[in-house]
Amino acid sequence: MTYDALIPVIRRLALEAGDKIMEIYNSDDFDVKVKSDDSPVTEADEAADALISAGLREAFPDILLVTEEQAASHSEKGDTFLIVDPLDGTKEFINRRGDFTVNIALVENGVPTRGVVYAPAKGRMFYTQADGQAVEETGALDKAQAGDVTPISVSEPDNSALLIVASKSHRDQATEDYINKYQVQDSKSAGSSLKFCLVATGEADLYPRVGRTMEWDTAAGHAVLAGAGGKVVRFDNHEPLTYGKDGYANPFFIAYAPGVELKEA
Repeated sequence: MTYDALIPVIRRLALEAGDKIMEIYNSDDFDVKVKSDDSPVTEADEAADALISAGLREAFPDILLVTEEQAASHSEKGDTFLIVDPLDGTKEFINRRGDFTVNIALVENGVPTRGVVYAPAKGRMFYTQADGQAVEETGALDKAQAGDVTPISVSEPDNSALLIVASKSHRDQATEDYINKYQVQDSKSAGSSLKFCLVATGEADLYPRVGRTMEWDTAAGHAVLAGAGGKVVRFDNHEPLTYGKDGYANPFFIAYAPGVELKEA
């Protein structure tokens, strides 16, 4: 598998999954179930997962696929794998807020190297090109052919007036306490992996996450941010956040533009 082969496939599958999700989102009602970890899952999660998984397995049958909605994949291991969250921000979806995304990423030797983040309700799509540069596609989002893209890059932050983005559904006192260590010009909330993309475009400088996430929640956004010159590090020791960990669970982390002077946890 080459990056040139990968990018058109994950871009198209994200768009197709987005259509399926919006069809259910715009319906009068949809089913919500509760998984064993008490997190919600909808028919949109399951429909998007089935579509993306089938497409990836057909295109890249030899590459390990890890997806949130297929528990059997969570015990599998490999140096190289595709990792999918078919609908990140399920709570945003259920509450009919538009901050949910489709996430597909490639991880190689612990590093998310390529990925796509698509927010269908917002009509925003971010991905890494084959050469690794992160872009936002600004065209018609045609499934058959990529439209115009704008290269994106992180901000040159002013440490006396930082722009912070934090979770909409998980913004707690620990997060506020950490944010208060910085001189903040503006602080906003966003759902799902869009927070990585806001740092990648320079719309925010810093995204601290003091709460539980899984690798499928973060890999695609991490890849997009890295392709825009940004970094993601562990909250506790500021070492790079790596992937392929036991159970695919993440520690707390910080995503940021490298000009930010990080504060200790």
